[in-house]
Amino acid sequence: MKVATLLGIVLVLLGAFGFITGGFSFTRREKVLDVGPIEATAEREERVPLSPILSGLALVGGIFLIVAGTRRTTR
Repeated sequence: MKVATLLGIVLVLLGAFGFITGGFSFTRREKVLDVGPIEATAEREERVPLSPILSGLALVGGIFLIVAGTRRTTR
Protein backbone atom coordinates (compact mmCIF):
# COMPACT_ATOMS: atom_id res chain seq x y z
CA MET A 1 0.00 0.00 0.00
CA LYS A 2 1.29 3.45 -0.86
CA VAL A 3 2.25 6.04 1.73
CA ALA A 4 -0.32 8.53 0.37
CA THR A 5 -3.12 5.99 0.80
CA LEU A 6 -2.09 5.19 4.39
CA LEU A 7 -1.83 8.88 5.27
CA GLY A 8 -5.22 9.45 3.67
CA ILE A 9 -6.81 6.72 5.79
CA VAL A 10 -5.29 8.22 8.95
CA LEU A 11 -6.60 11.69 8.03
CA VAL A 12 -10.10 10.35 7.33
CA LEU A 13 -10.15 8.59 10.70
CA LEU A 14 -8.92 11.72 12.50
CA GLY A 15 -11.49 13.89 10.71
CA ALA A 16 -14.31 11.49 11.60
CA PHE A 17 -13.09 11.38 15.22
CA GLY A 18 -13.14 15.18 15.34
CA PHE A 19 -16.72 15.34 14.06
CA ILE A 20 -17.99 12.60 16.35
CA THR A 21 -16.38 13.70 19.62
CA GLY A 22 -15.80 17.42 19.10
CA GLY A 23 -12.48 17.10 20.92
CA PHE A 24 -10.82 15.06 23.62
CA SER A 25 -10.25 15.35 27.34
CA PHE A 26 -7.55 14.22 29.74
CA THR A 27 -7.00 14.22 33.48
CA ARG A 28 -4.01 15.93 35.02
CA ARG A 29 -2.92 15.40 38.61
CA GLU A 30 -1.23 18.33 40.30
CA LYS A 31 0.25 18.78 43.73
CA VAL A 32 -1.78 21.31 45.72
CA LEU A 33 -0.16 21.13 49.14
CA ASP A 34 3.20 19.78 50.27
CA VAL A 35 3.94 20.37 53.96
CA GLY A 36 6.51 17.97 55.36
CA PRO A 37 5.15 14.41 55.17
CA ILE A 38 1.64 15.66 54.26
CA GLU A 39 0.89 15.91 50.58
CA ALA A 40 -2.39 16.78 48.84
CA THR A 41 -3.10 16.38 45.14
CA ALA A 42 -6.00 17.37 42.94
CA GLU A 43 -7.16 15.84 39.68
CA ARG A 44 -8.28 18.28 37.04
CA GLU A 45 -9.99 17.27 33.83
CA GLU A 46 -9.06 19.40 30.85
CA ARG A 47 -10.83 19.43 27.50
CA VAL A 48 -9.21 20.21 24.15
CA PRO A 49 -11.86 21.17 21.57
CA LEU A 50 -11.36 20.34 17.89
CA SER A 51 -12.71 22.77 15.33
CA PRO A 52 -15.26 21.38 12.85
CA ILE A 53 -13.38 23.25 10.12
CA LEU A 54 -10.17 21.42 11.00
CA SER A 55 -12.03 18.09 11.08
CA GLY A 56 -13.58 18.82 7.68
CA LEU A 57 -10.22 19.73 6.18
CA ALA A 58 -8.69 16.51 7.50
CA LEU A 59 -11.58 14.49 6.08
CA VAL A 60 -11.42 16.11 2.63
CA GLY A 61 -7.61 15.93 2.54
CA GLY A 62 -7.72 12.26 3.51
CA ILE A 63 -10.22 11.44 0.77
CA PHE A 64 -8.08 13.32 -1.73
CA LEU A 65 -4.96 11.37 -0.69
CA ILE A 66 -6.79 8.05 -0.88
CA VAL A 67 -8.01 8.81 -4.41
CA ALA A 68 -4.60 10.14 -5.49
CA GLY A 69 -2.81 7.16 -3.95
CA THR A 70 -4.95 4.58 -5.73
CA ARG A 71 -4.66 6.12 -9.19
CA ARG A 72 -2.31 4.48 -11.61
CA THR A 73 -0.22 6.51 -13.98
CA THR A 74 -0.32 5.51 -17.64
CA ARG A 75 2.82 5.94 -19.69
